[in-house]
Amino acid sequence: MTFANVGTLGVVPGRRDELVAALTAHSPELREAECLLYEVGVDPGEPDTVFVAELWESREAHSASLQLPSVRAAIEAARPLLSGEFDGYRFDVVGSPLRA
Repeated sequence: MTFANVGTLGVVPGRRDELVAALTAHSPELREAECLLYEVGVDPGEPDTVFVAELWESREAHSASLQLPSVRAAIEAARPLLSGEFDGYRFDVVGSPLRA
């Protein structure tokens, strides 16, 4: 069953662009790990927040991806840029009007 992980990451003031760069670095491994979508966004009204939307083939694929060397490196690069404020949702996708 498709799995979604959608949330916000609080960023150390003034470091948002660095976090965006770390999270958007090209990673062919993610597609191989059954990642269907990984989108990073910003809102001018919230300069210390980064939004992330992930869609995976399964909850297990998402969990397994956290062991990939490129993902672990991205997490380590991001860690000093994070304020520690996180919010979001994880859920099993039950359908979409875009798919048959």
